Amino acid sequence: MAKPKRRFTCTSCGSVTNRWQGQCADCGEWNTLAEEAPQTVFSAKHDLSSGGRAILFEPLDKADDKLVRRSTGIAEFDRALGGGLVPGSAILMGGDPGIGKSTLLLQASAKVAQAGGLAVYISGEEAPGQIRLRAERLGLQSAPIRLASSTSVRDILTTLGGMEAPALLVIDSIQCMHSDQIEGAPGTVSQVRGCAFELIRYAKENGAALVLVGHVTKDGSIAGPRVLEHMVDVVMAFEGERSHQYRILRNLKNRFGPVDEIGVFAMAGKGLEEVSNPSMLFLSGRENPVPGSAVFPAIEGTRPVLVEIQALIVRLQSGATPRRAVVGWDNGRLAMLLAVLEARCGLNFSACEVYLNVAGGYRLADPAADLAVAAALVSALADKPLPARSVWFGEVSLAGEIRPVAHGGLRLREGAKLGFEQAYGPEDSGGAGESVAEMRHRVINLLPNLVDRIVGDE
Repeated sequence: MAKPKRRFTCTSCGSVTNRWQGQCADCGEWNTLAEEAPQTVFSAKHDLSSGGRAILFEPLDKADDKLVRRSTGIAEFDRALGGGLVPGSAILMGGDPGIGKSTLLLQASAKVAQAGGLAVYISGEEAPGQIRLRAERLGLQSAPIRLASSTSVRDILTTLGGMEAPALLVIDSIQCMHSDQIEGAPGTVSQVRGCAFELIRYAKENGAALVLVGHVTKDGSIAGPRVLEHMVDVVMAFEGERSHQYRILRNLKNRFGPVDEIGVFAMAGKGLEEVSNPSMLFLSGRENPVPGSAVFPAIEGTRPVLVEIQALIVRLQSGATPRRAVVGWDNGRLAMLLAVLEARCGLNFSACEVYLNVAGGYRLADPAADLAVAAALVSALADKPLPARSVWFGEVSLAGEIRPVAHGGLRLREGAKLGFEQAYGPEDSGGAGESVAEMRHRVINLLPNLVDRIVGDE
């Protein structure tokens, strides 16, 4: 038997190396190599081509019982999942500390249990008495949830093996779980990967919907090995700012439904409440338009959400270095848009400080927001408000063209539902040319046309 070798695993990409180094050679991340427990290396090679048992192949059209989704009892949670819990699925939910992950899962467990399903909630971070205090505050103390506190995966699987398979199994959190077959403290790469594998295997074999709560790093990504996200079926991020009451449950990966679906919640005294019309959260509701404010119909999965984009331009004295501050949008995208406005439209932002904010703490990733941001910037620079009751959408190219975007008809219908009367955007945008009774679609194909409309009061 050979001498054990040291192994270092990258927590970002999962690559393995025999020596520690500051930067991972595969993904380029810094300070992500963590030492794993030493493994015994055998000199003889293993032949895996024989000695196993034969596996069975099945046709795609096999007549079998279809998996029926189970509702969590929370419509916004179901929407983010793509329609509900799939039996035998593994869900990984991450989010900042104190954002409301445990509260949401406790509410979902209570709804499932009250609907007649078996819900098991196992916490490795809190004692049962602490969870009962939260349940009393939420008014869920009478829900028939099986509650336990444990960090041993062996004890958890032994207990679950002696009872009926639950409809919903919550593990809070996977970084606290520990397997006695793996060396290392809880939270290490090998422990997280091994414990998750055993729990996911139980869920697949018994048809239980498993939810693993995951910690996040300082940059917002889920802590632990990257392979953990590949092992599960659904990856969800619970987002929000503590200074705002709303929370967004975002779907990042889903093997059973559409990706990028969101569920919107508001934090209240009785826990997380569903928000059926999230557009009202992100609009100011003012009657009189002000300079630098544009409304953008964003698309999150299959849901349209109206958000307000605010811009402020401050002219500086000569010699001062202008500042660019962005909240809720990509900083590099703003720099590109300012360059296009200066090169194609002749606008000068070099002597101005530019501040851009997406109201309500919302974060935009939709490229169709380019036109709304440009409209807000031009409106703030000219100190002229945009036309009242209007929405703006379209992608801006480096040549100053307004390119078509997807789901134009869906964006128009959402604007019409909230009382907006006109929309500015490219001519052909995935149904934007469809007739929407309450909305008038005004075509803008070039960025200079946008400047003419705002500055020239066209």
